Amino acid sequence: MAGSVLGKRYTEQQILDILGQLEARTPISDLTRLHAVAMTTIYRWKAKYGGMTKDETRKFRQLEAENQRLKKLVADLSLDNATLKEVVGRKW
Repeated sequence: MAGSVLGKRYTEQQILDILGQLEARTPISDLTRLHAVAMTTIYRWKAKYGGMTKDETRKFRQLEAENQRLKKLVADLSLDNATLKEVVGRKW
């Protein structure tokens, strides 16, 4: 992955590989230079994916997608509820 282009999106597997190198005690300064990412990016990845396996990241991604779907559902139902309250509240 040496010579990566700035602004490149890394796959979860690539992120886990980089974090694995960090856990193997590769200095973070070497990782930032080797993979052309900022130190803060590696720390953000560590906070999000630290200690996860490939299966756990897949499950995490599925849970995030389910959470998005449920948030949208709640927003839609809240809008429907507000609309119904407005209609019922009107005097005919």
